[in-house]
Amino acid sequence: MKWLNLLVFFVVLSVNPPAEVFAGASSATCKAWLVQSIPTDMPLLHRVSGVLSSGEVLRWIAGNATRRLDVIAQYWQLLAQPGNPKSGDYGFSAADMERFGAGEGAAVYKALEEAAKRMVNIRLLQHSGVYPDYTQEPSDLASGKPNVHNVTLLLSKWWGSGIVHAKVWISDSNNIYIGSANNDWKSLTQVKELGIYLEHCPIIAKKLEVYFDNLWTLSSLNSTAYTRTVWDKIWQTSRMVPCWSYFIPYKQRCRSPLGHYVEIPHVEGYPIISDPYRFHIPLVTPGYNVSSSVQHTSYLSFAPPELLFDEFQADEQAWLETIKSVRYGGIVRINTMDWLGQSKYTKQTVYWSSLSSAISEVVFSKNATVNVLVAYWTHSIKGTEKYLKSLLYSNVLCRSSKNNNCHGKVIIKYYKVPGYNKTGAALANGMATGNLYPAYTRVNHGKYAVSDVRAHIGTSNLVWDYFYTTAGVSFGTYHPGVVAQLQEIFDADWNSPYASLVQPLQAA
Repeated sequence: MKWLNLLVFFVVLSVNPPAEVFAGASSATCKAWLVQSIPTDMPLLHRVSGVLSSGEVLRWIAGNATRRLDVIAQYWQLLAQPGNPKSGDYGFSAADMERFGAGEGAAVYKALEEAAKRMVNIRLLQHSGVYPDYTQEPSDLASGKPNVHNVTLLLSKWWGSGIVHAKVWISDSNNIYIGSANNDWKSLTQVKELGIYLEHCPIIAKKLEVYFDNLWTLSSLNSTAYTRTVWDKIWQTSRMVPCWSYFIPYKQRCRSPLGHYVEIPHVEGYPIISDPYRFHIPLVTPGYNVSSSVQHTSYLSFAPPELLFDEFQADEQAWLETIKSVRYGGIVRINTMDWLGQSKYTKQTVYWSSLSSAISEVVFSKNATVNVLVAYWTHSIKGTEKYLKSLLYSNVLCRSSKNNNCHGKVIIKYYKVPGYNKTGAALANGMATGNLYPAYTRVNHGKYAVSDVRAHIGTSNLVWDYFYTTAGVSFGTYHPGVVAQLQEIFDADWNSPYASLVQPLQAA
């Protein structure tokens, strides 16, 4: 009966207009829904009620924009290409594509086309994209339309490496999506994603637009005139940064060309903000009804640090504070695709222990349990397991002395979406490959953390580069409804048969 009710819910969701889901949308109260993509063919995963689907939300945002729509994306592949030999979709049949849910991406693309026809002012900003199409879809959307503007921003020209990795939609300075879902049909039905949809939240939307505007400004500037190669004393490496960077001594910095930025004269490196900007606005969660008379604070955080503004905190600081917000004896839950205690894309390797140290600190000082869920798939980063096992050594250190009085622990699991090892084009050189799913699918791609009291939902993988050379955005809140529902989503994955323990280092 439970599964029957769940089936009815999703059928209603798919055939009724989105307004049926967003009941009470006429109210001016700021509302929040958690948003997921769940890959097909995962029958043993418990579905958490009240959570919206990524495709439905993106289609709703585009379909209901009336004046303005801003989109930040890493890349675009909303339209499947099973007939293109260069595509990871190549060779799959029309029946396969229907079964994969490729129509979800086409529906989002159609909603964007319709918004353009309604003369909504649309700005599309992305990285150069991925093979084979790169920026073809946003270019097509903008072609011949004076109300649609499209730019590509290469952050490597500013930081030496890095990309636009944020996934953000802002509609009418009012409605927002922040999360892990790319503008890719596969992100809607073949990749596990996590995000948040905020409706009627103009205060938050307008601050997010400042970040968008700053990225847009960068795309039009000559980076050569505004960058320097410096010795970074914090990370002990030589690297390229914008000339207003905090990693340059204050008197040697240039004036930022950005309209909004944080000017902190007395730091050389990571700008720790003791009292970061927070939103003190009522927030309701229709998908997880929790009554509370307390006004819970929320926040935005951004990467890289040179793009901070209005006293907002950098994304790394927000992750650290979320981990450290755990109560004594409580639980921190962390979900990520990638985990690496170093940089991955820099010429000189940077060692990065920030998150590992924060985890060990709460294990020791607060006797906390830290559950870490890391994706395991075809493209997992080499070296990941060694860093995970080194983190598990905190358990040995915790109990290394009877005087420690340490009872916390770290538990790490891999998350394997069924079929992760059978992805790629169905045909290669005219021969069947045996792949069951398109390329770059069947992976847990969400990036979030949740303690007993605070939820943090982001776009950055847990690797140094994503916090210091890559554009990323996060939303966090102390609202108990968001916290509790995010815990439930994590626990559904953690307790599913798709999660398996990472074993600790064996004693010599």
